[in-house]
Amino acid sequence: MREEFGLPLDMPPYRGKIHPDYRDLRFLEAISDCRGLLSQPSCEILLDSRNRVGKVELYISETRTRTVVIKEFRTRGVDKLKSAFQPSKALKAWRGASALLLKGFNTSCPVALLERRTGRFVEQSFFISEMIEDTEEIRFMFPRLEPDKLKELLSALADTLSRIQSEGLLHRDLSDGNILVRRNGDGYKFYLIDTNRIREKKRVGALRQIKSLVRLGIPRDFQKYFLEQHFKTDKLSSFIWFWYRFNKLGFTWMIEIKKKLRLKQIARKLKIQ
Repeated sequence: MREEFGLPLDMPPYRGKIHPDYRDLRFLEAISDCRGLLSQPSCEILLDSRNRVGKVELYISETRTRTVVIKEFRTRGVDKLKSAFQPSKALKAWRGASALLLKGFNTSCPVALLERRTGRFVEQSFFISEMIEDTEEIRFMFPRLEPDKLKELLSALADTLSRIQSEGLLHRDLSDGNILVRRNGDGYKFYLIDTNRIREKKRVGALRQIKSLVRLGIPRDFQKYFLEQHFKTDKLSSFIWFWYRFNKLGFTWMIEIKKKLRLKQIARKLKIQ
């Protein structure tokens, strides 16, 4: 049975889970209307596209407040049909965050998940987590660091991702925007977010590892160095390098085709995504 953080939460019409430290009545009352919270002037909207994400400060006790991030997963079209047979994305996010934390890796601490179903279908789902302060998305660091500093960052990143994958955790959207970085003394501390895309596997093989890394926007001249650090070798095999470049080109072409065809916009208009 999968080990997870949290306690069961039954708050009609929602069910879900909650972190033990957040069972204060003020907090529970506030999150009973997450859509309302996301519409309040005090809530800063961070993203409003396929899903909506906002951060807001809430009371977690009589005298203490904490800034949390609320992610509303908009369930419609194909996603709604799939929800009859699969966990909600909010539950997947909770499980992904739990898996990372239980294995000793960093992510935003899960606070609560709420889902409302009609019959078997998910109508609404929300994932609430603690705001991670004093971090930045790794994509902003890649272009500004000098070569020596960039190598330090890539070496630390490669080591962290290698250890995560060796524990059987596969992030299926390992993009630059889903890795937050905090400078930690002379080193770096990495936080993986968008945890609904994390899957637990018995084993993550080398080819699957490489395929998951191609979304990272590592500068071309440093890609081979990054892979050498990831696989802990002084000389990368020709096949590993070929597989990485093959998948990297495939991913780049796919992004360009989507941009030209505007597939995401069309899917949203047709309400199939």
